Amino acid sequence: MAASTRPVFEGDHLWITGWIDDVIDMHGVDVRSHYVEHVWLGVLGPSTVWLLRRLVDGLDDQPDGYPLDLAETATALGLGGHGRNSPLMRSVGRACQFGLARQDGPAHLAVRRRVPPATQGQLSRLPQSARLVHDAWMRRDRDVAVEPARRLASTLVEVIDSPDEAEHLLQQLRIAPAAAHDAVAWAWAQRGHPSAHPPAEPPGGGPEAA
Repeated sequence: MAASTRPVFEGDHLWITGWIDDVIDMHGVDVRSHYVEHVWLGVLGPSTVWLLRRLVDGLDDQPDGYPLDLAETATALGLGGHGRNSPLMRSVGRACQFGLARQDGPAHLAVRRRVPPATQGQLSRLPQSARLVHDAWMRRDRDVAVEPARRLASTLVEVIDSPDEAEHLLQQLRIAPAAAHDAVAWAWAQRGHPSAHPPAEPPGGGPEAA
């Protein structure tokens, strides 16, 4: 959800830390990935994408956090200046607006190492090539989860007599909702109960399928 106001920071440095989010950290994509370059780039713009990559690179070296020199960063990214209305701070604000960073204090910025898939609204404003990259990523992400989810579901339906409860437990184990739904439907059918509930729609229909 877009923020209504741009964050305001104090001083010439920001303290950068990782934004811990169990769900996005498990199911999201690396800020420096092919997906971000071809999908999120059209949403955020190049300056914000390069800034996020630089911030996450810093967290790889200093995972507990580090001070970011704003003037040096602005120069390195070719943005010039670091005042409140500078291109650099507009990029910081844009990252916060789209939920990829957040202000945690007067001079503290928490940054996501991994980002969620773009929303349907965001995808609708992107070219077809970006939507194809998104669809391919959604299919690949779901395919990777199929076998582990099915193995877990097979075990659960042996001891739980409710497909809805088995699905809920899979989600608690951080299996994506659509993958959990399909895995339980498959495992339930293997027990000879094909009418439990139908699989979710094929991947590629939107972020809700992730």
